[in-house]
Amino acid sequence: MLTSNKLWYTIRHLETTNEQQDIMPSVTIKGGVKLRGEVPIYGMKNAVLPCIAAAILTKESVTLKNVPQITDAINMLNIIKSLGGTVEWVDEHAVKIQCNNLNLDTLDKKLVKSMRSSVLLMGSLMARFNQIELSEPGGCIIGNRPMDDHIAVFKGFGAEINRIEGGLKFSATKLQGSTFFARFSVTATENALMAASLAEGETVIKLAAREPHVSNLVDMLIAMGAKISGRGTSTLKVVGVEKLSGCEHIIIPDQIEVGTFIAAAAATRGELFLKPIVPEHLDALFALMEKIKLPYQVKDDVLHIMPNGSLKAFKLQTGPYPSFPTDCQAPFGVLATQASGTTLIHDTMFEGRLGYINELTKMGANATICDPHRVLITGPTPLYGREIRSLDLRAGVTLVIAALIAEGQTTIHDAQILDRGYYKWRERFQAIGAEIKTEMPKEVESLVRTI
Repeated sequence: MLTSNKLWYTIRHLETTNEQQDIMPSVTIKGGVKLRGEVPIYGMKNAVLPCIAAAILTKESVTLKNVPQITDAINMLNIIKSLGGTVEWVDEHAVKIQCNNLNLDTLDKKLVKSMRSSVLLMGSLMARFNQIELSEPGGCIIGNRPMDDHIAVFKGFGAEINRIEGGLKFSATKLQGSTFFARFSVTATENALMAASLAEGETVIKLAAREPHVSNLVDMLIAMGAKISGRGTSTLKVVGVEKLSGCEHIIIPDQIEVGTFIAAAAATRGELFLKPIVPEHLDALFALMEKIKLPYQVKDDVLHIMPNGSLKAFKLQTGPYPSFPTDCQAPFGVLATQASGTTLIHDTMFEGRLGYINELTKMGANATICDPHRVLITGPTPLYGREIRSLDLRAGVTLVIAALIAEGQTTIHDAQILDRGYYKWRERFQAIGAEIKTEMPKEVESLVRTI
């Protein structure tokens, strides 16, 4: 029997070695459960990663608080350690980062290539060193996510960009402020903010992403001494400074986690209390909850999701903030299987984010994929336990919800992918009534004894 700590460290070991092929864990979930209780909401995955990258911008100490120990955050910190930075966990959710002596030659390129979010290193490393060589990053396979927006950003700063074997080389004498369009790309906006903070002159970022985690990064950069105006708008102005200082910064609660547990509560006809939340970050979710007649109450930083009767089918279209977040699309897809009528889901952001539908149909869902962006789901339909597979982070947690409402037992393979973005997801679901067992191949059981 694996304890949660042993499982956690085993998965982290497998994620960063060649030993992960065909020996990753699966989970078995008993269906027919109504989730009830309190769920802690941890720091946001999409906020902590750019903030870790931003620590490279200064030689002084940076302390980040409310940090979830998810594998993506651990891997980003390991990349900083590979450069020569130091990382110290002050407590379970606070990490101290020092980047005073960095060496680009020791960058762990294999780790960079393994995660999509490593693209965020461009802004901070270019600002610090004026040159970098990066492997094209990996991550979840959820559609075509080209580097074009990032290349356009650094060309705007005056960088020369060349293709090299397995990646790209960026170089500049000194980054120069300029005006350009980020086309609402979150990571391109974040890279531009980091680079502009130490560039010469003024930078104007038009069509900037307005997501809460972009504003969270702006808050951190301002605390470090950056001169940024336009926070929360689609036009950001940055006046470069000579150097940035250290800071303490708090990562915002994860509104995608909130959306995930909203869908889980509604699908299982359960009752959950989610804390802490930032209500102003959740307008699109609240609007949909009202549309489908899902009762809820907000008091201070607590969201109370109440038991529901019959849910109505809905139309859902994702888009840049403040529209409905693409990362919540899949969990609401499984909810649609339990709603009365036909639901139309249109993901305008990514063309490969409907792969989970094939797994749901194996379980009995009545769904038709119209094209790579749209799906029709008719409900309510019963789901049945099957053997299914996690395709990406958000699809993985969606299948957990599907398993909870299914008749019988469901086995989800490649479940480790959830650890990339949901800290202690097993424990949190178990605490509110889920019966989840983790199964490891024998090869991993023996590996546990050596770690």
